[in-house]
Amino acid sequence: MGTPAAPPTSRRALTFIFITILLDVMGAGVMMPVVPYIVRPYSADALTIGMLSVAFSVAQFFASPLLGAVSDRHGRRPVLVISMFGAALGYALFGVGGALWMFFVSRIVAGFTGGSLTAAQAYIADVSGPEDRAKNFGLVGAAFGIGFIVGPSVGGALAKISLNAPAWVAGGVALTTAVFGWFVLPESLAPERRRPHPVHLGDFNPFGLLARALQTPRLKALFASIFLTRFAMMGLQTNFAVYTLDRFKYSPAQNAVVFSVLGATATFVQGFLIRRLTTRYSDRQLLLTGLAIMVVGMASVAAVPAGWMLSPAICVLAFGSGLATPTIQSLVSSAGSAEEQGMFFGANGAITSLTAILGPAYAGAVFDHVAYTAPYWTGAVLLAASFVAVRRAVRE
Repeated sequence: MGTPAAPPTSRRALTFIFITILLDVMGAGVMMPVVPYIVRPYSADALTIGMLSVAFSVAQFFASPLLGAVSDRHGRRPVLVISMFGAALGYALFGVGGALWMFFVSRIVAGFTGGSLTAAQAYIADVSGPEDRAKNFGLVGAAFGIGFIVGPSVGGALAKISLNAPAWVAGGVALTTAVFGWFVLPESLAPERRRPHPVHLGDFNPFGLLARALQTPRLKALFASIFLTRFAMMGLQTNFAVYTLDRFKYSPAQNAVVFSVLGATATFVQGFLIRRLTTRYSDRQLLLTGLAIMVVGMASVAAVPAGWMLSPAICVLAFGSGLATPTIQSLVSSAGSAEEQGMFFGANGAITSLTAILGPAYAGAVFDHVAYTAPYWTGAVLLAASFVAVRRAVRE
């Protein structure tokens, strides 16, 4: 099914949504360096730290489809605002702490209201013409790159004042974003373009939503590609620090340098380069090129014989991801009508949350029981399978 002509891209609207995503990611990034230290007095078990992330992802898995359906029916702005208020509440509960169960409640609250990315992607689809989608989705990646460069640095500095300070600052950032969205962000989905029927019980079932979304033939290959790609990348993101410590005796500061390279590369590709490439190449060409480069990058992470080679390998991986991520979102967007964007990106959010649950568990298991390079070799195989799925099923 084709998408009806979208209104011309609004530069002001895209600026607003970029700032919204950036502030959201910065809030999450501020917490990254300190979560283990805040939780340690209550549990020093690494599994507990991992389960906090799992609790968030499970809650988000069930919430993303519902929030996507709500945004199709009532507009994107209310969902963005609700998500930011939920994030602010979650961070505040984490800052209060006092018991292990409180930390889990905080992550579950944040996960259930964590529909900001789903609504933001649907928002971009609303305000972008077909020829602008890939480069405008690149803004999401650029915001993530900047947020994950700046956020952890700010969090590390705040931790010198108090371990709880990053949580309160992250909550303040989320609250500021919610207020910003309520008073400044314009609604992107006109009433006549909204889903006509109300939200129903089926919208609470992520598996049912995925089944409905997969009735669109083109989405089967795209969602398979998203699952395989995110599964491989989530394994790398959560396992990388353990890998570098065991193999190359890296310090946290050295890991921070590698992740800064990743963030800077992603920001450059998605915020600058993709906008020029989309005028010369199709989304399919850029997606396939990006996936092929990611295969090389992931295999290189496993194969490098010396630690100093990790940054170039990660740079290659991030470059490929920077090409693939916005173009696959553009292809997902073009697969349906305006009133289906929230549903499609809700399904996309559910898949992403599912990989955030399964990917880290898989990477940890094969790292411990097969080889410390296993998450990366198998990740390269999964990325190659993602390439094959898109190449066979998605035509120009």
